[in-house]
Amino acid sequence: MNTLIGEAGNSLAKLNALDGFSRAVLVGVVPLLALEALGSKQAVTLAYLLGSIMTLMITLNFAALERLLQRRWVVTLGGGFLIAAAFILYLGSGLEFAVGIGLRSAAASLFSVCLSLYIMDYIGKKALTRIESRRMVYNGAAWLIGPSLGIWLWNNSAPWTPFFAAALGACAMLAYFWRLRLGPNKIVRKVTRPSVNPLKIIPRYFKQPALRIAYLITLSRAMFWVSLFIYGPIYAVEAGLPNWVAGGLLSLASALLFFSPMYRSWSDKFGSRAIIIAGQLIAGLSVSMLFLIGEARPIGLAFWMAAAFGAAMLDVLGNIPFMRLVKARERTEMTMIFSTWREGAELVTPLAAALILTVAPFHAFYLFLGGLLLVAAVVSTYLPRRL
Repeated sequence: MNTLIGEAGNSLAKLNALDGFSRAVLVGVVPLLALEALGSKQAVTLAYLLGSIMTLMITLNFAALERLLQRRWVVTLGGGFLIAAAFILYLGSGLEFAVGIGLRSAAASLFSVCLSLYIMDYIGKKALTRIESRRMVYNGAAWLIGPSLGIWLWNNSAPWTPFFAAALGACAMLAYFWRLRLGPNKIVRKVTRPSVNPLKIIPRYFKQPALRIAYLITLSRAMFWVSLFIYGPIYAVEAGLPNWVAGGLLSLASALLFFSPMYRSWSDKFGSRAIIIAGQLIAGLSVSMLFLIGEARPIGLAFWMAAAFGAAMLDVLGNIPFMRLVKARERTEMTMIFSTWREGAELVTPLAAALILTVAPFHAFYLFLGGLLLVAAVVSTYLPRRL
């Protein structure tokens, strides 16, 4: 049984890494290209906001998509979104940027929901921490290489090459997924349980205190990463640094996922709750320092990295409260609600930034984000001591 769990965990981790690589290649290029094309941070924020609204509309219809297409075809649709987004972002301008951004985000969301369901289908609760740690190491490799590679290709070869690399990564993900689906030892099998419209069970989700806390943990964590991937590259350029530093920042931040085994060992020693709280405190205080610095300066990159260190702890352990505390009979339905943290973050982050820009300079946004992470740390103290 342990061998089967290990095989499933490795296969799902590799699948996640291929999906991550496809998105990571463009993660540093897109905000810089948008800034170049749209002309201002405010316009970039609006493009991401419109894209997040589009993503939310697609994700809220996940249950209908799964009923109509079945889960394997939802994964395939997400891969198609990644491929389409790469071409739209390369060829488009203005509103097309928002469509491309929305398709990339929708692809990530659909894949995340399906992957979470597959993990809970095949991985027992006791093995979740070990499997999540392994998944983050694989994902860290993809995100270590992707951002710097994308910027390098953009600077040193034909402009279309990073977009082609992203589409190629999506094709590789789909090929590997269907190999798992159709191979002799199938890891991802046909889903037999009927899906439920998530809109009908949102109240039941948020009536459960533990699940509310789990949602806030992942939402605040995701809002940090959304902020880093949108505004981190722009911060580096505004600080007077060359654009390859933007790719380096994202790659180094992603490389922190290689510390996943260390975070897991800390959770074994001190408990997952304690490490989750520590990660939130580190990220919240570090982001707040960006507010105190004010306008973009090179020293600010150190605080971005410190915050990413704390957020990486949450990447490894942040899903554990939900996975361990959700009731087995509600697993599928609750996962569809829980997984909207991605859309929530991609909607709330640019919306908050846009609203703050109307009344204050942009660096006030860092105070808002840091404060949210610190509030999440306080709320997380209400989780069970031993998750």
